[in-house]
Amino acid sequence: MKQNRIGFITFILVTIAILLGLSKEFEVLPIPENLMIATRWILAVELVVYAFMKKNLTTWILVCMVLGVFVGVDYPNVAIALQPLSKGFIKLVKTIVGPILFATLVYGIAGHSDLKQVGRMAWKSMLYFYCATTAALFIGLAAINVSQAGVGVKIENMPHTELPKPVKDLADESILASLPDNVHWLYKTLAFFRNVFPENIAKSIYDAQILQIVIFSVIFGIGLAMVDEKKRKPMVDFCESLSETMFKFTNVIMYFAPIGVGAAMAYTVGHMGVDILLHLFKLVATLYVALLAFILLVLLPISLYIKLPIRKFINAIKEPVSIAFATTSSDAALPKAMSAMEKFGVPRKIVSFVIPTGYSFNLDGTTLYLSLASIFVAQAAGMHLSFGDQLLIVFTLMITSKGVAAIPRASLIILIATADQFGLPTFIIAAILGIDELMDMGRTSLNVIGNCLATVVIAKWEGEYNPDQIETVEV
Repeated sequence: MKQNRIGFITFILVTIAILLGLSKEFEVLPIPENLMIATRWILAVELVVYAFMKKNLTTWILVCMVLGVFVGVDYPNVAIALQPLSKGFIKLVKTIVGPILFATLVYGIAGHSDLKQVGRMAWKSMLYFYCATTAALFIGLAAINVSQAGVGVKIENMPHTELPKPVKDLADESILASLPDNVHWLYKTLAFFRNVFPENIAKSIYDAQILQIVIFSVIFGIGLAMVDEKKRKPMVDFCESLSETMFKFTNVIMYFAPIGVGAAMAYTVGHMGVDILLHLFKLVATLYVALLAFILLVLLPISLYIKLPIRKFINAIKEPVSIAFATTSSDAALPKAMSAMEKFGVPRKIVSFVIPTGYSFNLDGTTLYLSLASIFVAQAAGMHLSFGDQLLIVFTLMITSKGVAAIPRASLIILIATADQFGLPTFIIAAILGIDELMDMGRTSLNVIGNCLATVVIAKWEGEYNPDQIETVEV
């Protein structure tokens, strides 16, 4: 009863704060700045009380996000100085990725010695991933063509920002220069597959090359499965112990998540200012409508078809999704997502294969965003693209976007490289860069939701989903 009362008070205060903010922004009422500051910090105190009442990590993460915005608005210099806290949290989380991928994949393959099932999971996963990302691609295309968000954008009003430069392989550039244009796509496709093989596994872990880590771990697991039982068991036991340890390690460092997330939001608002949202509000709105459309038109029908207990699924994934939303990094949500899906009744061998592979091949949110953003660039530049031209661009993005989910805003590098390839003016992407953090939240969250659902789909397909387990484990 007390929690409900606190929740209602929170809702009232949030509503008042929003109404005052809108009144001041659109000059409906002459709201004094001191009143706005007082309202924000009264709300901040109430939110902290609410978080203490809920005693829930997800609530603390969301509350600290709001507090970070308030610090960014009222104390921008302090907010910018908080950046090391957010960077430290991301660095701490990244230490988990290499060990947990290696341990869970090797244990999932060698621990069962059923290589035929690994092969089945691989082709089933790839088929599902291809269908899901293709749907995301077309929804992104439809959304930007309906909203026409890029038409009439005044680029000169945007703050100037230095664009990141795509890294080019000089050897590849030399070979491409010697080849006719009609076979460039073939070389680039084969070069992509060449780059998924690790040259040095330690370097792959250092560079957070998830696909390379997955390839190494899968081959290592297959090799270990071929070893006789006596020699295989110690390594399998080690990998099982390592994966369990890394999950506990994750639980420990997640207590730092609210601080890291709050600092990240404070830095973003303090550095860029809240007015940045007004410049490209239509683009942000278009993206979030498209993401919602993907959930309702693709993920929801799949969930209903496989008879997924939707409410329990939402409870299971709310923490990893909120972490992905706040940090804009799928890496931060990876351990929690894997742990949550195990508790949801999906066997570890399926979770440990599908989610890491999905991080490279099932980027629903990223694929949707890239198709939408690339056409936005053309619209903002006043360029007319035929439907065929648009399809060529987005299918190219579908190949080049593999493996970017783990790195915040890495999709901008892909977008710049693709824009340059197709003759789109890359300087327009500077307009997107300022608000990319806001869009990255949504697309990264959808990546996590899509991959969590994929584990249930594959588990159902394999006949190994165990819904009875949900009841015995708190999610």
